[in-house]
Amino acid sequence: MSAGILGTDAVVGAKSRTAKAPRGKHRRRDWSGWLFMGPFMAVFVLVLVTPLVYAIFLSLFRETLMGGNSFVGFENYLQAFKDPKFWDSMIRVTIFLLIQVPIMLGLALFAALALDSARLRWIPLFRLSIFLPYAVPAVVAVMIWGYMYGSQFGLVADLNRFLGFKIPEPLSNNLIMASIGNIVTWEFVGYNMLIFFAGLKAIPQELYEAAEIDGAGAFRTIFNIKLPGIRGPLVIATLFSIIGSFQLFNEPAMLRSIAPNIISSYFTPNMYAFNLSFTGSQFNYAAAISILAGLVTMVVAYAAQRAGDEKQVKS
Repeated sequence: MSAGILGTDAVVGAKSRTAKAPRGKHRRRDWSGWLFMGPFMAVFVLVLVTPLVYAIFLSLFRETLMGGNSFVGFENYLQAFKDPKFWDSMIRVTIFLLIQVPIMLGLALFAALALDSARLRWIPLFRLSIFLPYAVPAVVAVMIWGYMYGSQFGLVADLNRFLGFKIPEPLSNNLIMASIGNIVTWEFVGYNMLIFFAGLKAIPQELYEAAEIDGAGAFRTIFNIKLPGIRGPLVIATLFSIIGSFQLFNEPAMLRSIAPNIISSYFTPNMYAFNLSFTGSQFNYAAAISILAGLVTMVVAYAAQRAGDEKQVKS
C-alpha cells in the first residue's frame, strides 16, 4: 500500500517537473510586427507628434524685449480667450460650416444617388466630370474663380458690360462668404460623392430585392434602405467637412490679394495664426491660437461623431 502511494507521488512529481520545465525557458519576443509598424510610427512621430509637442512648448513662452524668450505658462491662452479677433474668426468659420457643409454634402448625396439609380447615361463621364474639380490644386481653383469674380476684369466685368448694368459683386462684404463657399463646394462635391457612392455599392443586393417584392417605390427605397445603409460614410464625410471648415485658409488667403479691404488678416483662425507668426513675428501667441483652434475643432468633430454613432445605434 505504501509502495503504491510512493509510486503515485513519484509520477505526480515527475509530471509537475515536466510541466514546470517550459516555464523556465525564456520565450523569444517576436519583433516582426514592430518592423512593419516602424516606418509608419517614425513618420507619425516626426510629422504629427513632434510639431504638436513643439507648438505646445512654444505656446508656453513669450518673447520679451528684456530677457529674450521667457516662460509665461498659460498667459498666451488667457490672452487668446480675451482676443476679439480670434473669436471673430471662429464665429465666421462656424457660420461658414453651418451653411456650406449641408449644401455641399446634400449636392454630393444627390449626385451619388443619381449615379446609383442606374437611370443616367454615360455614368463614367458624369462621375468624372463631378470628381474632376477635386483633382485641381486648391491654389489653381482659387485663381480661376478669383478671375471670374473680379468686377474690373473677368466674367463679372464682362457680364456687366454685356448686360449694361452692374450685377452684385461676388467679392463684396455681403457676398464674400458665399463666394468662398461656392469655391469650396465646387472643389469637394466630387470627393464626397465618391464616398457616398462607394457606400451605396456596399449595400447588399438582397435588400433591394426584398424592397422590390414588397412593392417599395424609389423614394421609399432611398429613405428606408439607401440612407440608413450609408450612415457610416455620411458621418465620415461630415467629420472631414467640419475639420476642413475650421482649417479654411487657401481660399480667403488667395482672394485677399484681390479684395484686401474685405478679407482681413484674421478672417479665419488659420489666417490669423499665420499672419501673427510670419508677419508679426509673434510665434508664441500664434502657437497658442493654433492649439485653441485645434481643440475647438476636436470638440465639434467629436460631438458630431457621437451624434452620428447614437443615431446609428438607435436605428
